Amino acid sequence: MIVGGGVVLAASYEAKAFGVRTAMGGRQARRLCPRAVVVPPRMSAYVEASRALYAVFEDTTPLVEGLSIDEAFLDVRGMERLAGSPYEIAVRLRRTVRERVGIPVTVGIARTKFLAKVASGIAKPDGLLLVPPARERAFLHPLPVERIWGVGPATAVRLRGVGIDTVGALAGTSPAAIESLLGRSAARHLHALACCRDPRVVRVRPRRRSIGSQHALGRRPRTAAQLDADLVALVDRVMRRVRAARRVGRTVVLRLRFADYARATRSQTLSHPTARTRTVLDASRELLASAQPLVRERGLTLIGVALTNLENDLPFQLELPFTPDESGQLDAVVDDIHERFGPKALMRAVLLGRDDLTMPLLPD
Repeated sequence: MIVGGGVVLAASYEAKAFGVRTAMGGRQARRLCPRAVVVPPRMSAYVEASRALYAVFEDTTPLVEGLSIDEAFLDVRGMERLAGSPYEIAVRLRRTVRERVGIPVTVGIARTKFLAKVASGIAKPDGLLLVPPARERAFLHPLPVERIWGVGPATAVRLRGVGIDTVGALAGTSPAAIESLLGRSAARHLHALACCRDPRVVRVRPRRRSIGSQHALGRRPRTAAQLDADLVALVDRVMRRVRAARRVGRTVVLRLRFADYARATRSQTLSHPTARTRTVLDASRELLASAQPLVRERGLTLIGVALTNLENDLPFQLELPFTPDESGQLDAVVDDIHERFGPKALMRAVLLGRDDLTMPLLPD
């Protein structure tokens, strides 16, 4: 199975065996695996599953560091009396996720973040692997060098070119000997990981400094009305996320990429923090109008909107001067309907028929 048509967003293990990979072009994926079933993505389902998954993580321990919508580090040190050993906690976590969310999860358990990630990769799919401290090197050193977190295809080619094929071979090579290949910083970092040294601790991710979204337009020309519809869709998406996070922001940022790959940024700082769609849309339209000469000259291939200078946990009534105008009331009605019935239950007429492939994100 392949998820996504133009670009592969995900693939089953059976499809991956044919060489299909995430971010691969859909045409190439179908050539590699012609019998694959191709299905469209369901972003709302992924968002719902991610939220439920992180709820289980946070019920397990307060120290959760998110890596993606479905992957996180959990620090369970000091929880033996309350919750049992790390292995017992992991068994219970996998069972709870299966019951509450309905999906399998793989867990790697180790003394460091790096080793835990390697263990989870080896235990896939739907597995559990514990690496005791006394067996860290015995577990890690026979593995291919690509298993080191941070060794991509290009780095692996360089290392294999000088005979470093395994993690153990890298650990047995002095950092100075590979500095000429990778640079001093990368060489020392990867060598430390190969020697099971990873001082990084699990850190709860801070709240976002900005909330934004962008849309790749391709190279076909777009009318002013089409660009405005793109802008409306982006602002709607961003402001729903801002209000869902109970945030307000002061600066509106417009990001543009042109057909010659040049980029431009425009920003406007508002007189007061806001979470209102109309306020941010008006500012975004002004910014786009100011960039029209560049758009006409160079052609536009990407447009993005962000609200920055976010303030935490402020009730929207603190927006000054506050008047319960039509804009604020409309935002509240739309948010309520989307919460109850989904984002497609109510939308602007100008956005009818558009595919809104909102990517699932880590919670704010």
